[in-house]
Amino acid sequence: MCDVITIGSATMDVFVESDDANIVSVCTKNKKSSFMSYPYGAKIEITDFASNVGGGGVNTAMNFANLGLKTSAIFKIGNDIYSDGILESFKDKNVDLSNIIQNPEETTGFSIILVSFQGDRTVLAHRGANAHIKKSDINFNAIKNAKLLYIAPLNGESNKVLDDLVQFAKENGVFVCFNAGTSSIKRGYNYLKSILSTAQIVVMNKEEASLATQIQERPDTRDQKYSCEKIHPDVKEMFKKLKVSDYQVIVITDGGNGAYAYDGKQYYICPLFDAPVVSTLGAGDAFASTFCAALKRTNRDIGKSLMYASVNSAGVVSKFGATQGLLTFEEIEKALSEHPEYTYETVE
Repeated sequence: MCDVITIGSATMDVFVESDDANIVSVCTKNKKSSFMSYPYGAKIEITDFASNVGGGGVNTAMNFANLGLKTSAIFKIGNDIYSDGILESFKDKNVDLSNIIQNPEETTGFSIILVSFQGDRTVLAHRGANAHIKKSDINFNAIKNAKLLYIAPLNGESNKVLDDLVQFAKENGVFVCFNAGTSSIKRGYNYLKSILSTAQIVVMNKEEASLATQIQERPDTRDQKYSCEKIHPDVKEMFKKLKVSDYQVIVITDGGNGAYAYDGKQYYICPLFDAPVVSTLGAGDAFASTFCAALKRTNRDIGKSLMYASVNSAGVVSKFGATQGLLTFEEIEKALSEHPEYTYETVE
């Protein structure tokens, strides 16, 4: 039996940074969008370059194992140089790989990550085998013998196994942490609601929560009538719509504003843990999986678990690579002890 089994994507990530990249902002009446741009037709000098493994299934499996949990992983790869790199990266990570799926007729997922001077990134993703996980590929007995099933975003056709996964987990008493991705969100709220009802922990970023609930955060609301509120009233409405069962904890991350959680009784507000930003890739995976693991560590202290997640996420953004800055529980607790001013708050 393992503590946690993860399912999600596995990719080889190539990070490219150039000082010649431009950040272009475009404003309309209702929104503001930013774009990374390069001179058209030019040959651009690369300032920094690195390659590493990534993908939600890989990132979270490595994080759970690093936090001391007995971990297994389900992801799908091909049989090529990229799959070799992914398997090699797990050699010293203490993760059970007996449940991975390898198909030589498919290509391993591959991403090119364009990193800006601000630390944010644009990802050019080839899903490859990640998009073709089938029900017949999955070792359901391994899930049955796990305490927690962590579901990272599933891409393309792989999203079709989501119903079977959560139903099986429910029937066999396996806790579910669901990190919703855009593929499942785009199937509509009525579909998503059935998935949400089986998950004890649900994690989304604010943009995903807005898309899932069809509730927009109105910029003029906070500035005027609700300027004194700790959490935007529209975000509160997102929480209430996403929480479809009494036993659930819903988490919404909000970039530089930190993260919020809701347990049906009160809201938890956790600010961002300050750290130098090199690349934000993998920060969401680190946050969500650390929050799940920290709930046990802290005896289900939701606010403190948000703090643990924020510290570990800060470690990831300070390094080049989605798994390079991962911290142990002891390192997280040491960072918190060195910053006693860092804390969370609650509101009704």
